[in-house]
Amino acid sequence: MDVRRRPVKPLYPSEHISSGEPLKPHNQDSSVKASDALPLPLYLTNGLFFTMFFSVMYFLLHRWREKIRNGIPLHVLNFSELVAMVSLIASIIYLLGFFGIGFVQSFVSKGNNDSWDVEDESPEQFIDRTVTPPPVRRNIPMKSVPIAEKTAQIITPFLSEDDEVVIKSVVEGRIPSYSLESKLGDCKRAAFIRKEALQRSSGKSLEGLPLDGFDYESILGQCCEMPIGYIQIPVGIAGPLLLNGKEFSVPMATTEGCLVASTNRGCKAIYVSGGATSVLFRDAMTRAPVVRFGSAKRAAELKFFVEDPMNFETLSVVFNKSSRFARLQNIQCAIAGKNLYMRFSCSTGDAMGMNMVSKGVQNVLDYLQNEYPDMDIIGISGNYCSDKKPAAVNWIEGRGKSVVCEAIIKEDVVKKVLKTEVATLVELNMLKNLTGSAMAGALGGFNAHASNIVSAVYLATGQDPAQNIESSHCITMMEAVNDGKDLHISVTMPSIEVGTVGGGTQLASQSACLNLLGVKGANREAPGSNARLLATIVAGSVLAGELSLMSAISAGQLVKSHMKYNRSCKDVTK
Repeated sequence: MDVRRRPVKPLYPSEHISSGEPLKPHNQDSSVKASDALPLPLYLTNGLFFTMFFSVMYFLLHRWREKIRNGIPLHVLNFSELVAMVSLIASIIYLLGFFGIGFVQSFVSKGNNDSWDVEDESPEQFIDRTVTPPPVRRNIPMKSVPIAEKTAQIITPFLSEDDEVVIKSVVEGRIPSYSLESKLGDCKRAAFIRKEALQRSSGKSLEGLPLDGFDYESILGQCCEMPIGYIQIPVGIAGPLLLNGKEFSVPMATTEGCLVASTNRGCKAIYVSGGATSVLFRDAMTRAPVVRFGSAKRAAELKFFVEDPMNFETLSVVFNKSSRFARLQNIQCAIAGKNLYMRFSCSTGDAMGMNMVSKGVQNVLDYLQNEYPDMDIIGISGNYCSDKKPAAVNWIEGRGKSVVCEAIIKEDVVKKVLKTEVATLVELNMLKNLTGSAMAGALGGFNAHASNIVSAVYLATGQDPAQNIESSHCITMMEAVNDGKDLHISVTMPSIEVGTVGGGTQLASQSACLNLLGVKGANREAPGSNARLLATIVAGSVLAGELSLMSAISAGQLVKSHMKYNRSCKDVTK
């Protein structure tokens, strides 16, 4: 029999797995085995190389010990040591190759390519049948890729026939990926199918993205569309934070080393000094639509009408109909030519309140449209709010909860816990947080790292992480008091945007963190008090973080601590 004319059909495990069929072994006449490349049976070859590896290692270690004792350089080799080194390398290569049989088989296949005549074979047998070219459709974000473009091995679980049909339909564009939840009626199965279809269409493995252990029903229509899994972020605890006479264990979700440890140190310094005091002095979420008139005069007329105290009661009644908790506080207007920006401020109970205030604003716009029929509503948001952007209006007027938090740190605590001096901290704060930020043209950034703590607490408690931008507006002040012995430190944060109901707060893990703080859900007895308490806890945590980081910088500990907690200890030069 002419070996050169024997056809070979490569085995694609994904073809069998995706069809739900068990893998069927090829017979010896139709496939090449790794053991075919070895001169001895597999078990004898393994034994030979294992024996060679340990024998050579023992010999070399013995020789190196003798050289070290006699002061002979290790790189000077005699013939026996040279042979031993070659044998060691050969045994390592073999053992590594054996534990991945495909490593040996790939060389066998490459070596035999010249002796197989594949030109007469049909190219269909070399096509991965799990990849099907899709039709051109605008609503399908997926497309198949050639085998050569795949950069990672995709591990596909055994699928049922029904799942396989749906996955192929998604890949081919017959079923839109976004409609899987409604068509299947099972959110977890929809996420699984979407993930598997994405792996096949992109050719990229998503093996490290977990799918199990999450309630996908809880995010349907609320938090995230077209899920394919969830991200794991570790949660640490800082505290206890002694704030207004109460202790809080503050959950922080972060991937930055040192952050939780540093905040925890700040909490300790505050605790042993008698605690911190926090005051909320403003509570108002904002939304600012933009409208346009035919002339600047007409825009000014509406401005005068809206800001007239005589009309405020009427507008507030219209606004407050949108919710049981929404209460209009004031309307601030700004004109740009023919355009008018109206910044509505209102309390929103325990919700962060963006949707609530938007509904109220829409009610007012509908009412004003009747009074000013020539008013052209350009957008419900004209960026004068201002949401998720650094803006002076938030820094000056505030947005969400405005909080100030302070503490007096005793002199001995500054020395023993924070490892620095009061005068050094005061000087550093002036030159870094105040002067340095002014030199940089900072907008609300007169602090060391307020956004670090805000982001970590926001992620842990289910807040909108994008609102970290304005929520991190903070000015840190330090002053020597009590004849210069003790340190007075404060943080003023005018735009903390938090809620304890709605959005990500209802997810199981975030809800647990809110429960730890004692602010889970809405407060029925005093609506809005849970969200206000959470805002003060955020400010207190920022105070602890500022205190600790500034102390680390003044004591020259910043680099050392990050090398200890935030970097690998391996010497990369070796």
